[in-house]
Amino acid sequence: MKFPRPRSARRPLLAGAAFAALAALAPGALAAAPTGLPAPEKGLNLLVVGVDSRKGVTEQEKERFHLGGKECDCTDVMMLVHVSAANDRVDVVSLPRDSLASFPEGHRDRRTGQVHPAHPAKINNAWAEGGSAFAVETVESMTGLPVHRYLEIDFRRFMDTVDRVDGGVPVCTEQPLKDPSTGIDLQPGTKRVAGGEALQYVRSRKADGQMDFGRIRKQQKFVVNTLRRLHDGILDDPELLKAFAATLRGTAATERGISTAELLTLAAHLKDLPPERTEFATVPIRGFNPDIEGVGSTVGWDGEGAAEVFGRLAEDRPLPAGTAVTPSEIPAATYRPDTGSSLICP
Repeated sequence: MKFPRPRSARRPLLAGAAFAALAALAPGALAAAPTGLPAPEKGLNLLVVGVDSRKGVTEQEKERFHLGGKECDCTDVMMLVHVSAANDRVDVVSLPRDSLASFPEGHRDRRTGQVHPAHPAKINNAWAEGGSAFAVETVESMTGLPVHRYLEIDFRRFMDTVDRVDGGVPVCTEQPLKDPSTGIDLQPGTKRVAGGEALQYVRSRKADGQMDFGRIRKQQKFVVNTLRRLHDGILDDPELLKAFAATLRGTAATERGISTAELLTLAAHLKDLPPERTEFATVPIRGFNPDIEGVGSTVGWDGEGAAEVFGRLAEDRPLPAGTAVTPSEIPAATYRPDTGSSLICP
């Protein structure tokens, strides 16, 4: 099914998360038995989403980690991970949750059974209305790229996966990071965090003035630094690595869901990939759109910039440089690819 492009993308043309690249890049995995993992001629695309769901989170954890608010039943994180056909490069493009999308006529709301007319919406509401299948189709329509595999992570699974990293994952900040909404309170420097505090970190968007774009950058940094920590024991132990991948994957049935065996197979393909062969970026953003009744404030993609980014991935080429895309009207949203090596905490 193809959807009309959102108004913001019709000019010359998903997220703790953020663990898709983490699983995809994990080196040292034993080759699994043959699986159905696709090997597309122009590279493999995984859509990774982080769902705002407190299912399985205890009351004590909700209080300790500031998780007591109402869940949005939507995708707070959306990352499109492109693995080159030669397995020599990985590009990760984050899709802001407030991106303006246009949902097509005739899709059925899984919550109510209602058949909707065409309507504007935030991209993170695709999962709420239609589950994983609708989220996949929406991203395919907006990017023009096929989604070959999908990984969905909720709060419980995120915390449990991080807790499998003995000693925690480093997070770092140059300025004090204190967010009353998530409860995170970090002093300048580097600190290792476990699952609950890691979730506070990747959810934080009110402490640095960077809004959701700052949170996306934190999620990308967290993926890279988790990868680095995996070298300290998990990657050398097949049983620990298998348990890590299984916890990350979970057991839920999803549209085109990647399996634990496929995660391990992909990891084996990428075992020698250095951090400098990975790049992280946010889809080019033009600016904020006028408020839409029933939708609220949204961000519009930069048509030309987004076309360049996804066009290159469609051809299995590296992401364009930041200088190739017009700066955003929102300074914090200006397109700027970073190598994985530049995001590692000192």
